[in-house]
Amino acid sequence: MDVDAAVFDVFGTMTDWRSGVTDALAAVGDRAGLQADWPAVADAWRRRYRPVLHRFLAGELPWRPLDELHRLMLDEVLAEHGLTALGESERHRLVRAWHRLSPWPDAAAGLELLHETPVLTATLSNGGVGLLTRLTKQAGLRFDCILSAELATSYKPDPQVYRMAAELLQVEPRRLLMVACHPDDLEAAAGAGLRTAYIPRPLEWGPDAEPVDPPAGVDLIAGDVMDLARRLAGTGTVNTPVS
Repeated sequence: MDVDAAVFDVFGTMTDWRSGVTDALAAVGDRAGLQADWPAVADAWRRRYRPVLHRFLAGELPWRPLDELHRLMLDEVLAEHGLTALGESERHRLVRAWHRLSPWPDAAAGLELLHETPVLTATLSNGGVGLLTRLTKQAGLRFDCILSAELATSYKPDPQVYRMAAELLQVEPRRLLMVACHPDDLEAAAGAGLRTAYIPRPLEWGPDAEPVDPPAGVDLIAGDVMDLARRLAGTGTVNTPVS
């Protein structure tokens, strides 16, 4: 595939948010003497993500950094699960858990392979610049550049976020590859003129999650970031578009 740069979704595509957030909830809850189905609480927190973003895009909410939105959603989830005993310091610690997620096993090695190619790499996430900088540093994810929807004062799937990435990297949208495990992210990127690559993450929502189908019209399906890097370097198998 002939591209100049690749931008990556982070939560889910490059990092395992569910395990990290579940562990943080369990640790905070244990210190507070609370018990709950912590994976279910983590899932409920994450499920509020897209509805809140769509409320912003519909003009119902002012723009706020993702940390503030995470806190807003967390307060609602804790109330629903009877966990209101958690105080301010515990809630702050839980919001910061999104800054300390572990990468998927292939993510760091795949980025290192991409560093051996001319393809530029960057994040393109709804996480803020500070969040993404801390997260990628502690996770060992060596990107060439940190880009965030925060720089457009918006959130994906707003088309201006994808166009901003092309402008800041000084590449044509058709030569910029959006990499994600979320079909809606890739569909929005394609609508903004970007190329798209789908990486399945069947464990994103845990071992019992329903499989996710790749979006129609995606340019490339890769098994993981290592596979993507080999394909972009021309050393892997032939690119596999969706039929």
